[in-house]
Amino acid sequence: MDTATEVHLDFETAYERLKPVVRHTPLEYNEGLSAKYECHIYLKREDMQIVRSYKLRGAYNMIAQLSDEQLSRGVVCASAGNHAQGVAYSCKKRGIKGVIFMPEITPKQKVKQTEMFGNGNVELVLTGDTFDDCLREALIYTQEHNMVFIPPFDDHRVIEGQGTVGVEVLQDLPHIDVAIMPVGGGGLSAGMGTYLKQQLPGVTLIGVEPEGAPSMLTSLTNKQNTALTTIDRFVDGAAVKRVGDKTFAICREILDEMLTVPEGKVCTTILKLYNEDAIVVEPAGALSVTALDAVKEQIKGKTVVCVISGGNNDIDRMAEIKEKSLLYEGLKHYFIVRFPQRPGALKLFVTEVLGPGDDITRFEFIKKNSKENGPALVGIELKNAEDYPALLQRMAEERFEVIELNKDETLFEYLV
Repeated sequence: MDTATEVHLDFETAYERLKPVVRHTPLEYNEGLSAKYECHIYLKREDMQIVRSYKLRGAYNMIAQLSDEQLSRGVVCASAGNHAQGVAYSCKKRGIKGVIFMPEITPKQKVKQTEMFGNGNVELVLTGDTFDDCLREALIYTQEHNMVFIPPFDDHRVIEGQGTVGVEVLQDLPHIDVAIMPVGGGGLSAGMGTYLKQQLPGVTLIGVEPEGAPSMLTSLTNKQNTALTTIDRFVDGAAVKRVGDKTFAICREILDEMLTVPEGKVCTTILKLYNEDAIVVEPAGALSVTALDAVKEQIKGKTVVCVISGGNNDIDRMAEIKEKSLLYEGLKHYFIVRFPQRPGALKLFVTEVLGPGDDITRFEFIKKNSKENGPALVGIELKNAEDYPALLQRMAEERFEVIELNKDETLFEYLV
């Protein structure tokens, strides 16, 4: 197994190799976050990269080091979206053929962008429900067609390329105290983290995963690379069942802390970055900023870099993102409501049960049969999360029987 010590990672050479291809993305001081957390927070804006994520760095760094014979056979990759775009762009740049496998659930925006960046040089294959499913198919295809596989994270050339994010950070800001990095397969944290530790041995490195796909945290806890049986796929850019062997070997040596954050909290961060800073991020791109609450005491007074890893967010997902944020913040609640069998019950619910800042966002009777309505499915959005106990109390006082769907995952998924 390759580790950081067994394979020499030459980040400076990789940086020079990538200079004509990638953008040196901005390292922006964020006044709002800095004031909130009483420190100096800089955002490394990889969402402003050519393919709107850092993944181009690792993909091109590996492809640029292939032999002419390997290039002539063409390349294959598996990706949830961002690595695919990096490989597609690299294929067009080098004039080679690429076959790109993506999960069937990949947002349409990422599929269209991949086709656009490949510009006729790549063929797309949508297969499987997760990254791990399409990875399996991609590896079989690679072997059958004698092509070269470009892994999304588990290769020292890919890790080296992702590490150039760290090279740029220290060019723009020679001293930092803390770096917070999103973790999917571990390529960015392994590469960037290694470079930062080489240059600044005292730097604190923090990795962040979505709560529903804690593959790195699980592996670090178990002290061996461990595959998860199931994952929440919402944070698609960081939802993998198993991190890389090489990236795990490096991350267990260099990471000072590994955190997970709830998907709903990630959605709140996405909306805040958009509304307050006009920054469009995808779920994985919001992980580092989402983690700030968890480390607010240890970062006070320090210089902190948060990597905004990508901005490939499909506008069609915004309704889902808003919904998840409202649910997480306790501002949206769903109920099964059995109305009392008396005249004016519905009017009473609206005038006496709902608070002045409450709003019904969904209302539908559940049919018992073709002629009779049963209880109703009701969605209510609150102005303040603190108003919820009073809402429940008013429902009880007015004799409305309710089931709180937010507390019943099975019923919620089935009915909402």
